[in-house]
Amino acid sequence: MSNPISPSPRPPSVPPSRPRGGDGSAGWMRWLPGLQTLREYQLAWLRYDVQAGLVLATMLVPVGIAYAVASGVPGIYGLYATIVPLLAYALFGPSRILVLGPDSSLAAVILAVVLPLSGGDPMRAVALAGMMAVVSGVVCIAAGLARLGFVTELLSKPIRYGYMNGIALTVLISQVPKLLGFSIDSAGPLKDLWAIAASVLDGKTNGTTFLVGAGALAVILLLKGSKLVPGILVAVVGATVLVGVLDLGARANVAVLGSLPQGLPAFAIPWITGVDLVPVLMGGVAVALVSFADTSVLSRVYAARTRVHVDPNQEMVGLGAANLAAGFFQGFPISSSSSRTPVAEAAGARTQLTGVVGALAVALLLVAAPDLLRSLPTSALAAVVIASAIGLFELSDLRRIYRIQRWEFWLSIACTVGVAVLGAIPGIGLAIVIAVIEFLWDGWRPYSAVLGRAEGVKGYHDITRYPDARRIPGLVLFRWDAPLFFANAELFRDRVLDAVASSPTPVRWVVVAAEPVTSVDVTSADMLAELDDALRAAGIELCFAEMKDPVKDKLKRFGVFTRLGEETFFPTLGVAVSRYLKTQAVEWEDWEDRGP
Repeated sequence: MSNPISPSPRPPSVPPSRPRGGDGSAGWMRWLPGLQTLREYQLAWLRYDVQAGLVLATMLVPVGIAYAVASGVPGIYGLYATIVPLLAYALFGPSRILVLGPDSSLAAVILAVVLPLSGGDPMRAVALAGMMAVVSGVVCIAAGLARLGFVTELLSKPIRYGYMNGIALTVLISQVPKLLGFSIDSAGPLKDLWAIAASVLDGKTNGTTFLVGAGALAVILLLKGSKLVPGILVAVVGATVLVGVLDLGARANVAVLGSLPQGLPAFAIPWITGVDLVPVLMGGVAVALVSFADTSVLSRVYAARTRVHVDPNQEMVGLGAANLAAGFFQGFPISSSSSRTPVAEAAGARTQLTGVVGALAVALLLVAAPDLLRSLPTSALAAVVIASAIGLFELSDLRRIYRIQRWEFWLSIACTVGVAVLGAIPGIGLAIVIAVIEFLWDGWRPYSAVLGRAEGVKGYHDITRYPDARRIPGLVLFRWDAPLFFANAELFRDRVLDAVASSPTPVRWVVVAAEPVTSVDVTSADMLAELDDALRAAGIELCFAEMKDPVKDKLKRFGVFTRLGEETFFPTLGVAVSRYLKTQAVEWEDWEDRGP
């Protein structure tokens, strides 16, 4: 028998149409991809979307509750943070099958803000988490409207790995006490490990709670690769039935979820105090960065699979709208899910309607059967989060990075340690600082080379790579492999002067191979004027070859182009060398000029 939830051959995807002029909707329809999909919806997709939505709902409930508890808010708010954001993303989100909701990658960030500020008050925790979602939503929407969808590209792969490994470690440590059946006062990952060890040695472990949680974790991990059997659903249902039938909550003091409040999330403004403002703002911005980094990557993956273009700026708007909806409807920050999205895809999802059906199914549960999960053990929820945290670890590619680029491997490890030692939010700040330093380093201390003519090789090449390359008497060909800006201007001048000083013959011209130079600023322009003065005083002419027109335009605005003279700018190195040889009467025979 065929798998009932496996998708049939996917019909050709219909790319979102570009807004058509003349109908009055061209200006705003592009911000509502869900409506565009609805206009193009095919009836044949309906049964797949409904089927996938119902299958998805079986996973949304336990995962939403688990991540809510891991984020420091009551479990019911994980369902609230599932229902409304899915509906919002269906309207504003460009990806057809992406599933949004509470996520393990955000749990540590939310908990780091909520736990110390809430003082154990669950409603205060909900307000703090809700305002973080609002901040995150505003940041994402503003960035999307400003077309800043490229910003997450500043985080290199090693830094993303390091951050996610640190988050995974933090999340895993935070769930161990629940798995063992006791609680601790969280004070950071390293101190939490010490407190967990002390509690175990003091005999606080609840053996029954641990067996239930460990069994659920084993089931999830064993069934993780199965497309036929949803491991999380099996583990959660099995643990709930076991605890309920044997009444382990009363007999063995196994902590359970209890009855959920009946009803749907209501609109509520998450009021916070002025004292909370700074940490909530920092946390919200951190959440925005992390959630969009995750969402953009996952969105691109599924866009490639379904052959539908996804605008990263609209993805930011869709994610922001979903977070705003979560914040104003008693939820907390959400992101895309790398575990629930594949479930939707495997179940045959065609469009955003899958998320709508899943959200409505969860809402129906809250209205019609709020007591269904009252015997769900919290250790099973901890197992769900731990299994997800294990999936966040990236080790195999780090081994590859260690082999090919050792310093980037240690950069990744530094980010992991930063998150684990300092906490999620300071760790994010550290990751961003390291990313900016890494980004600037190549431009700050770039590679440069003196060029020569290698026998039998066309062009001019680095004399350190071609030791036998010949240098034209009196001519220094210097290449600079970076933009010129304030941080490297002095280094550029020093390396040019060093090249002049190390020339085997008295120098008459310096020609800068400027093709790699993509920009100049005022500081570097002033440096070029000073360098020209210094070289002229020594009887040396400063010239440039292959400089891009936009860079020339800047030099014209700065007055440097006029100062140096148009005749000192050459279209190619070959033209510059030919002009030098003609004007300086240098004895030079090029290998290409020799007879056969």
